[in-house]
Amino acid sequence: MKNLLKGKTVTWSLPYILIISAAIGFAASFILTLEHIAILKDPNHQFSCSINPILSCGPVMNSKEATVFGFPNPLLGLAMFGAQGLLGLVMLAGAKMKSWFWKVFGFGILGGLAFTLWLMYKSIFVIGAICIYCMAVWIVMFITAWYVYQFMLAEKHIVLKNKKITKFIRVHHGDILFSWFLLLTILVLYKFWYFFGPKIGL
Repeated sequence: MKNLLKGKTVTWSLPYILIISAAIGFAASFILTLEHIAILKDPNHQFSCSINPILSCGPVMNSKEATVFGFPNPLLGLAMFGAQGLLGLVMLAGAKMKSWFWKVFGFGILGGLAFTLWLMYKSIFVIGAICIYCMAVWIVMFITAWYVYQFMLAEKHIVLKNKKITKFIRVHHGDILFSWFLLLTILVLYKFWYFFGPKIGL
């Protein structure tokens, strides 16, 4: 992994990361939108993503956090991932965006990441249930954000004063991302150990 993200490599791979992540995020958001419509038609609708008391969409989608802006959150996902996929295709076609664009996009990604983290906290620690389609959105959001910032570092759209930190982040990008997902897994297991522990005989 040490030499994976040198300047040309991350520049080459980002369009594919954007497109693939956008496709997964858009699909998950679309399914969640259909589930929201089904709720409106039938309050007793059985969710396709409800597997057990923990991996259950019902409590999440019926919570106030699911419509925090007055409309279903997945509509934001449809717009955001649609735009992200378009950006990936434009980059794949050879377009070069100005530095100001990447800075604005970086701020937008940061806002989306903050909203995602807030929804994660609410889902795990307040609602007490996890929607698997929401989790898919969390994952692709983290991957997208991480590699957009990797790209911005490589192309010098953002510059960190400490060169050692910059080098560490770029060299160990995969390890850092893996550590974040490991932390997320530990938090979920810690919170719901009463359910998952007995399942694995602990």
